[in-house]
Amino acid sequence: MYYIYQQVVLSTRFVDDSLILHHGQTFARDRNMGSKYLQDVELYNTRFALPAPGKAALLVIDMQQYSALLADLIIERVRSLIDACRSAGVQIFYTRHGHHDPAKNGGSLVKWWGQAIHYGSPGWEIVSELKPRKEEAIIDKNRYSAFYGTNLDALLKEREIEDLIICGLLTNCCCETTARDAFMRDYRVFFIADATAAVAEELHIAALKNLAYGFAHILDTASLCRHLQSFSLHRDEKT
Repeated sequence: MYYIYQQVVLSTRFVDDSLILHHGQTFARDRNMGSKYLQDVELYNTRFALPAPGKAALLVIDMQQYSALLADLIIERVRSLIDACRSAGVQIFYTRHGHHDPAKNGGSLVKWWGQAIHYGSPGWEIVSELKPRKEEAIIDKNRYSAFYGTNLDALLKEREIEDLIICGLLTNCCCETTARDAFMRDYRVFFIADATAAVAEELHIAALKNLAYGFAHILDTASLCRHLQSFSLHRDEKT
């Protein structure tokens, strides 16, 4: 989840931003990183598909104040995805990680990291740049997967969702685990390479390669937004 970010990146926040580069994060500010990531994974990203807006949902994973520094690196792309999905009629879900009582519901995750995001704390809040609308569900979770111990699967099935678009944090923990879990539940998974982030580029790319190999279609923000825009235009014409 975010705990490695807390240990590795957040602790350097007041030292020198160049240290974040050492941990592979300033790459996310490059506008051309989407194309670079697609090149990095092209050997494995061989199954091309695009989501069907009427059957799709966007999952915005754990964009919380706890990881505000890391979230800031992809916030513009995530907002672009949210705007494009809203215009195209794609349903949007946000996840929010937190523990009411880490000693009771922290499990292996809290034992592993030795700390937790406390439910209701300032760090638990979704970053202020993202403002879920009333009709956009927030899924509270306490494990990497957004499906574990939540009603996400039931909500998706109730709304006849078949395609899941995943963005947010962290690429190789909550985003990847949710993507794999979605695949095992027979959803088509679309993972946005430049709207997800990890604490090190090698972890980010490794996760993208694994997902491309066996679980998800890897896309970049620009190409998905262009795809959704065509549906937005059709919706506008009908209205």
